[in-house]
Amino acid sequence: MIRMPALLHEKPAAPLSAQGITIVVPVYNEEKGVEGVLERLSALDLGAPVEILAVNDGSQDGTAAVLDRIRPRLPGLRVVTHAANQGYGAALKTGFTHAKHEVVVITDADGTYPEDRIVDLLRCIDDGAEMAVGARLGENVHIPLIRRPAKACLRRLASFLAGTPIPDLNSGLRAFRRELVLAYRPILPQGFSFTTTITLAALTNGHRVDYVSVNYAQRHGRSKIRPIKDTLGFTGLIVRTVLYFNPLKVFYPIAGLILLALCGSLYYDMFVEEPPNLADKSVLLFVLFVQVLAVGLLADLIEKRSRL
Repeated sequence: MIRMPALLHEKPAAPLSAQGITIVVPVYNEEKGVEGVLERLSALDLGAPVEILAVNDGSQDGTAAVLDRIRPRLPGLRVVTHAANQGYGAALKTGFTHAKHEVVVITDADGTYPEDRIVDLLRCIDDGAEMAVGARLGENVHIPLIRRPAKACLRRLASFLAGTPIPDLNSGLRAFRRELVLAYRPILPQGFSFTTTITLAALTNGHRVDYVSVNYAQRHGRSKIRPIKDTLGFTGLIVRTVLYFNPLKVFYPIAGLILLALCGSLYYDMFVEEPPNLADKSVLLFVLFVQVLAVGLLADLIEKRSRL
């Protein structure tokens, strides 16, 4: 195939973000922080039409009154309200459903993320990324010490299972091509694990994900994260999501551990036990190894078949 040279009068395609940007802000009981966040977002000059979509997820404090008060003086602001609290992920799904533009940015309403770095995320999208993540790796990152060990372990587990380093698994500052989220909407959860799931879904399916280092300020108000319960939930979610898209990443390590145990058991039976005797535990470990490996291969075959 011979490519013809471009005509001199042809103009380069305009960046995708130039067509318009929707900024979705999920809001739940954020009466102290939401006004400042929305004001700063409204003051941004992103070089394109911008709508700000605040999704009030059934707030029970004075958040609704704050949104009603500031809406008249922020002309780009729209407010969508859930009658009852449905969860962080549900609020984001509502935002993507109501978004007018194909480039969607999400950020939190608690004042922790630097809104001025949104422009850097948009550059990544215009360069071809399908998702750009504000990774909390800057010089000023205020994450409570009690949460850091669990976050580090979850990030390492996710990176191993996804097969690629993940600097920040669940950052709430991101830019998307809207079609990416809509493609995976059926598996995206209603709660805080929304960002974890879309990250793993994108990485395990070959979508381009870029990272931009950002600071993370101390939040206004009380965190909704429940350290123990949510950590266990995130662990199960990571394994389940990778199992959904790349089951051998889960089954191979499990089969490997069983194989090591089998080799140790056989060594004991043959070289330590007097007289040498093949014990029941070795037989059971062998059967378990074969079953886990077979189920993993079958799951992988089903997953590959579903893509055809």
